[in-house]
Amino acid sequence: MNPEALAPRLPSPLEEAADERFARHGVRLFLKRDDLIHPDLVGNKWRKLSLNLRAAAGRPVLTFGGAYSNHLRATAAAGRLLGFPTIGVVRGDELAGRPLNPSLARCAADGMRLHFVDRALYRRKSSPDVLAGLLDLLGRDAYVVPEGGSNSRAVRGCTALGEELRGVTDVVGVACGTGGTLAGLAAGLAPSQRAIGVPVLKGGFLAPQIRALQREAFGEERGDWTLDERFHFGGYARVPPELDAFARDFEERHGVGVERVYVAKLLYALLVLTEETTFPPGTRLTATITGHP
Repeated sequence: MNPEALAPRLPSPLEEAADERFARHGVRLFLKRDDLIHPDLVGNKWRKLSLNLRAAAGRPVLTFGGAYSNHLRATAAAGRLLGFPTIGVVRGDELAGRPLNPSLARCAADGMRLHFVDRALYRRKSSPDVLAGLLDLLGRDAYVVPEGGSNSRAVRGCTALGEELRGVTDVVGVACGTGGTLAGLAAGLAPSQRAIGVPVLKGGFLAPQIRALQREAFGEERGDWTLDERFHFGGYARVPPELDAFARDFEERHGVGVERVYVAKLLYALLVLTEETTFPPGTRLTATITGHP
């Protein structure tokens, strides 16, 4: 099996978005359109899955996610396109037997076998005993990809994102769920560049996780990166009216669809940071567009 058969569009386009809210502070805003890499494996999902799919070598892929997981959808789509079985362990046994939401229905339509587990067990999904039990139940030969796709192979896959931006920007922002994209992005940038991660979940747990992912992928920590924890808007998938209004306004200004769970929070954060004069005049600021609405 060759993941390149999916024909991703790489490198993804880099587009300038003229916006007076940034320009008045001397900042040029660019959009790294990773949402255009592939219609089914959008943005960082392709980058994180490509090396994992090569390692799976056609075996069933077992992975994890919530009821609206973009990662589950991307894995299921890859399975359909490349012809390998997929198994999704879904957080929340209360969902079993109910009509599937559109996200899970898409997974099922793409051939993914869905297995619902209670939330207490899901929190322990990485422990050896729980994982062994799931593999015994669902397929011992399955290749396991963690929640969000973030492991050492995913981090190495995302390094190309930073390499594509060398020499063309000063600061790169990316929304973070499990931290794998930021870990790879920062490692791929030049020493004079830096990355800013905007976590979309509450908790303050990402920094040590990103450092651990880099050590696992490269044997050391790499790149200049920071996190700004202020823009989760209450937690994962929380989209209050203020954020939705901001996203709709950005769409009208630039003709680019803004995905609400990740991308809207990133763009909002970069505007606030610009207004706080975080970036000196002349800064080329890039927002990584990791998904579409």
